[in-house]
Amino acid sequence: MVKDRIRIGTRSSRLALWQTNWVKGQLEKRYPGIKCSLEKIKTRGDKITDVPLAKVGGKGLFLKEIEDALLNGKIDIAVHSMKDVPTILPEGLIIRAITEREDFRDALISMDNIKLGDLPLNSRIGTSSLRRQAQLLHFCKGFNVVALRGNLDTRLKKLNTHPLDAIIVAAAGLKRMGWEDRISEYIPPEIMLPAIGQGALGIETRVDDDRSNNIVDFLNSPDSETTIIAERTFLRRLEGGCQVPIAALAEINDGVLTLCGIVGSIDGRVILRDSVEGNPHNPVILGEKLAEKLLDKGAGEVLREIHPAAY
Repeated sequence: MVKDRIRIGTRSSRLALWQTNWVKGQLEKRYPGIKCSLEKIKTRGDKITDVPLAKVGGKGLFLKEIEDALLNGKIDIAVHSMKDVPTILPEGLIIRAITEREDFRDALISMDNIKLGDLPLNSRIGTSSLRRQAQLLHFCKGFNVVALRGNLDTRLKKLNTHPLDAIIVAAAGLKRMGWEDRISEYIPPEIMLPAIGQGALGIETRVDDDRSNNIVDFLNSPDSETTIIAERTFLRRLEGGCQVPIAALAEINDGVLTLCGIVGSIDGRVILRDSVEGNPHNPVILGEKLAEKLLDKGAGEVLREIHPAAY
């Protein structure tokens, strides 16, 4: 049924390799006769580390070279962090499996282990995300948000080598790397909603590659797939292809899908927030419904101020 080799495309950061090796281990455990090889691919996003993502093209910068290799048949599958995956994929590719979600929250790592609410005014907080920036400044307009790029381990080092009081990163990556002891505080979603898909891995394949599609299907978590479809639908309706301060979180509890989302201004002065709930079988409908609710509240005007040409 399964040939003896599958080539997995991945970025070469420590976290990306951990995630890909986890997928590799799951595949080899499921199919004892299979041998997986990792193909490390450097993306444009990995090469440009001194410019904010919003100025160089957004999160799709971390996928293009990997997706090109997939389309060209140089690899069989690709492993991504779902928060890095644009809502529109190249023709011929599909996110075939979404793994069970790790912790979706953002985490604060601060000097002297100080909590977010105890950081003094003018504290320098490093983050690479406009989403985090908007919510941070809404929480406390006196914070000084510093653009911070680089892989997870690089950002952790910069907390000690740069004049920073704290950094904010995804909790999932810290947990996967075994670095959760560095966390000063898990930031609750009431203060900071996560990036769309944060905490889950996506397995990308060619639509017409039945062999690879069948091999990875068991990695798909139905609940993760449903919640992240809702979040990505919300983002796709609003985003316009740009990196903007949009966040969302979908959860299923007692058979009900709840989706909460925000649109914010970069300076944090405006945060539009709303939620919807309904049948988990209708994640697309719920994602579109929440987007329309926020558009009715003025989300379009907020987004146009950030990217006039896109909106």
